[in-house]
Amino acid sequence: MTTSNFHSRWRTFLALSLFVVALTAMVNAAGAAERPNILIISIDDLNDWTGGLGGHPQAKTPNIDRLAKRGTLFRNAHCQAPVCTPSRASMLTGLYPTTTGLYFLQPALEASKVAMKRPHLLRHFAKSGYRTMGAGKFVHGGGDAKHYQQYGGGMGGFGPLPKEKITHKEGHPLWDWGPFPEDEALMPDTKVADWVIDRLNEKREEPFLLVAGFWRPHVPLYVPPKWFKPFPLDTIKLPEVLATDRDDLSEYAKMLTIGLPAPRHEWFIENNAWEGAVQAYLASILFADYCAGRVLDALDASEHQGNTIVVLLSDHGWHLGEKQRWAKRSLWHDGTHVPLIVAAPGFAKNQSSERPTGLIDIFPTLLELTGLPAREDLEGRSLVPLMKDPEAQWNRPILTSFAPKNHSLRSTRWHYIRYGDGSEELYDHETDPHEWRNVAGDNANAEIIAKLRRSLPKHDAAPLIGPRKVSEIDAWRAAEKLRRGK
Repeated sequence: MTTSNFHSRWRTFLALSLFVVALTAMVNAAGAAERPNILIISIDDLNDWTGGLGGHPQAKTPNIDRLAKRGTLFRNAHCQAPVCTPSRASMLTGLYPTTTGLYFLQPALEASKVAMKRPHLLRHFAKSGYRTMGAGKFVHGGGDAKHYQQYGGGMGGFGPLPKEKITHKEGHPLWDWGPFPEDEALMPDTKVADWVIDRLNEKREEPFLLVAGFWRPHVPLYVPPKWFKPFPLDTIKLPEVLATDRDDLSEYAKMLTIGLPAPRHEWFIENNAWEGAVQAYLASILFADYCAGRVLDALDASEHQGNTIVVLLSDHGWHLGEKQRWAKRSLWHDGTHVPLIVAAPGFAKNQSSERPTGLIDIFPTLLELTGLPAREDLEGRSLVPLMKDPEAQWNRPILTSFAPKNHSLRSTRWHYIRYGDGSEELYDHETDPHEWRNVAGDNANAEIIAKLRRSLPKHDAAPLIGPRKVSEIDAWRAAEKLRRGK
């Protein structure tokens, strides 16, 4: 072969190689551009007090309800940890706390080598050609900015705060409620909505994943006075509470709720504060719903309306006296049950499913809805089959964990809880939606319990403990000390 022929062929080879590379890039870019956008609306500490879930008869959530009519409402959805940081870590990674070791409020996501071994939801979509953007609270625990390509900021977090607490003068600085401030523009959630709306009004060639991370109804339950007016204090209906509800719990199970930041239920009763706190929670929900509605209105008015998947979620449930306790950090229904709605182009509208689902299922669901390859390392399950047929065979109870060896399993009908000392609870939600009658000891339910036990984790990762003092870690350690007889 002559030198000239060699160089000629080499130039041809290089030209063809460059052409293939360019063509591949063009195809990938075209594929990314055709993929649907994603809008995630995350509402902090929102339990099932929504119109669609019926958790409280006075709850008003017109915008959440209208989104449910546009997609699928998963009525039996549960968090994977009843605390902010580990719940959000599970949602983002698609891994259970029993795999990552993230069970508690601290440490942050980055502390888990298992969790960080592969890209989480935001980073995976960024690597797949999506523009990831967000504002407010979504990742939590270590600063949200580093997880997005564009972050608008926390917008003031749990503020603004009055000079002095309004109602609960003692205790944790965030545990308070009342009408404040007067100006709605000062609210962080107003600013989150403004920022997200601005992003929706921008023209883009690449698909986006956009997060609106709303702070309310997390404490402090401060919202402007006008949001309290639909709920006159003298009309407030309190949750039903059974006085003997906790009498059958083991001492270990009781210890798990000791030392938590929320005031004791007895305090609310003794200080005639129960109605006011429920009123403030309802007002905060209505305000968060309004902010979510502003974002939905902006989406509907934008060029992205017909090509955007919308997911609405909360990170865990919230007690307001049920089981004689307040706030999060429990394995009971009120602590784990969350709103979860997915509305996607091309799928049926105004439908609901009673199958047990979880926040851990969001990551694999979005992969399938956007046409991206499934990831075998994810422990959640795509919800697309239930969006096609809400009554499809599912055969998987959903797991929630609160510290190692403390687990909840929810099926369509049954709720099973097993604590670290081996004590158990079983509730039949067909006849006992309040979870007042523990039927774990009934011989007739032995087969049901045996089946649910088989779905318990085979291994619980050692808990990761951060340097900061965290109340639920102290409670768990006290319970474990009791179990060991020390």
